[in-house]
Amino acid sequence: MAFSISNTIKRGIVSNIRSFSASAEAGSHSGGMRQWKLASIFVAMPAVVLCMINVYLSHEHHERPPFIPYEHMRIRTKRFPWGDGVKSLFHNPHTNALPDGYEDVDEH
Repeated sequence: MAFSISNTIKRGIVSNIRSFSASAEAGSHSGGMRQWKLASIFVAMPAVVLCMINVYLSHEHHERPPFIPYEHMRIRTKRFPWGDGVKSLFHNPHTNALPDGYEDVDEH
């Protein structure tokens, strides 16, 4: 009885080893590439389109928050090497306040 169980276990191990070595052959992973390609087309692209539609439809003109001159914010210990030296490189006059407050920008 123990003899037949050990032979059964050996056959199972050998068949598992053969199946693992068969999956390591070249070209056996082509199904994965197809899966990612389909996922990109049917999941990622529609998700990007839905996000773009959401941004377009929900875009509203937001009022800028009131300026509160906190001492720990907008500290300038050294001037920026571009422009007038006060504005950061990606300065947005509508949302980014200067140390003295918001800029007065004419709305279009």
